[in-house]
Amino acid sequence: MRLSLIAKLSIASSIVLLITMGLFAYINVEQLQKLLFEEAITDADKLGETIVRTTHYNMLENNRRRAYQVIDEVGSQRAIIERIRMINKYGLITHSTDHKEIGLYLDKKAEACNMCHSGPSPLVHATSMNRSRFFHNREGKLVLGIAKAIYNEERCFTASCHFHPKEAKVLGVLDVIVSLDSMHQKVYTYRNEIIILTFFQICLISLCLTFFTQRLVNKPVRRLVRHAHLIGSGELEARVAITSHDELGELGNAFNDMTASLKRARIELEDWGKNLEAKVDERTQQIKQMQAQLVHSEKLASLGELVAGIAHEINNPLTGILVFASLLANDSKLDPSLKGDLDLIVKETQRCAKIVKGLLDFSRESIPQKKPSAVNAIMDATLTLVCHQSCFHDVTVIKEYNPDIPEMLLDPHQIEQVFINLLLNACHAIAGPGEIRIKTGISKENHSAYIAISDTGCGIPEENLSKIFDPFFTTKENKGTGLGLSVSYGIIEGHGGRIEVQSTVGVGTTFTVWLPFINPDDQESPPDQSSPQPDNG
Repeated sequence: MRLSLIAKLSIASSIVLLITMGLFAYINVEQLQKLLFEEAITDADKLGETIVRTTHYNMLENNRRRAYQVIDEVGSQRAIIERIRMINKYGLITHSTDHKEIGLYLDKKAEACNMCHSGPSPLVHATSMNRSRFFHNREGKLVLGIAKAIYNEERCFTASCHFHPKEAKVLGVLDVIVSLDSMHQKVYTYRNEIIILTFFQICLISLCLTFFTQRLVNKPVRRLVRHAHLIGSGELEARVAITSHDELGELGNAFNDMTASLKRARIELEDWGKNLEAKVDERTQQIKQMQAQLVHSEKLASLGELVAGIAHEINNPLTGILVFASLLANDSKLDPSLKGDLDLIVKETQRCAKIVKGLLDFSRESIPQKKPSAVNAIMDATLTLVCHQSCFHDVTVIKEYNPDIPEMLLDPHQIEQVFINLLLNACHAIAGPGEIRIKTGISKENHSAYIAISDTGCGIPEENLSKIFDPFFTTKENKGTGLGLSVSYGIIEGHGGRIEVQSTVGVGTTFTVWLPFINPDDQESPPDQSSPQPDNG
């Protein structure tokens, strides 16, 4: 059986109250009984003193009959006084309200005597507590007895009727025995009142505890339990009503904060779940690009080793063919009909030599000779070299330089070679009137500088975009070797950068070269600018 919190608190508090009130009642009853006993002894002692003084004159007049009448009249109050008796110094009961014991002798060890005769010599003076005794009468009731000594005063031993010697100290004892029924009745009544009061106090306190526990503890706890169940079922909109600023109120606030945090976390998880597919696709594309770059780099490395050997083997015989063909073409003895054939041999041999030179340049891993260089200055020098070529006559070059690009550690000759290849490719793609836009800038987020070369040419088909950096890939018929972009790719990669391309057929192409700053944290922080957007005319 499951007990509620209120029941447990009520039972526990009732037990504590019962024990506390029981102990308190027991101590109170004991103290009351002790006080009533002391009061009874005092009253009995005063009664004995009153009887002695009342009968003193009659005894001096030797009017014992009158003295005994006074004792009998006092002893007639049976509800209070059990017995009154006079005992002389020899232990003889000279008078008693119980006439049956008149004339009897008492032993010194009797209850009425042993208080004074307990030692080797009798006590002359004793306190009321030492002279009192509690015992049970013939009916089994508890009674109080107190002995009052009758001293031999001067009037006693000088009276004519008395024969007590002057040396006698005590003439006798007045023994008063009183009933304790009224005292016991008071104790019982008080005890019953204490029990009833304790019961009502326990009931009242239990009711108060139940009421306040229900209001201050049980209701808030039930609200918290209900709220916990709602949270468990996914109801994160629920809130605990705060009705106090105590510990339970703080706990309610903590529950509300926890619910709000759970709601935020669930919203974030839902958003993350919704965007997970897009993020996975994005990361997959990044991985594919990285894999493509790795494959391309491995392809270039392997192909470089292969073409280096082939180029060296072909270069020597090709040089001999070119030399002897040139000599024969210039020989005056040569038949004029063979002159055209020899010129064709020389032209094609020179073309082969150019291809071999490109192969050697592609395979040769030249270490960049870096020095502080300005990207804008290198681009201007490159334009000076190529702008006089015939393909640039109808092309407009637009320069959008960022003057805040700091100097970087570059090999200016290699970077110039990359710019030449990109500008010539752009010019060949236009093949007539058009526009080349050159834009430079920096990206604080990437800690890099960029150079974007955009043309308004024919564009590159999408299926060829993944192949343009492969060696020997070219779309030019009888023009070029297909090694320019491959060599440029290797140079930029050697500088820790990258080349990106965006192209639309019929609109144009944009090549973007990214070159990282060396130790960007030590450089003067350049102004933040956005990445270039392809300008395809």
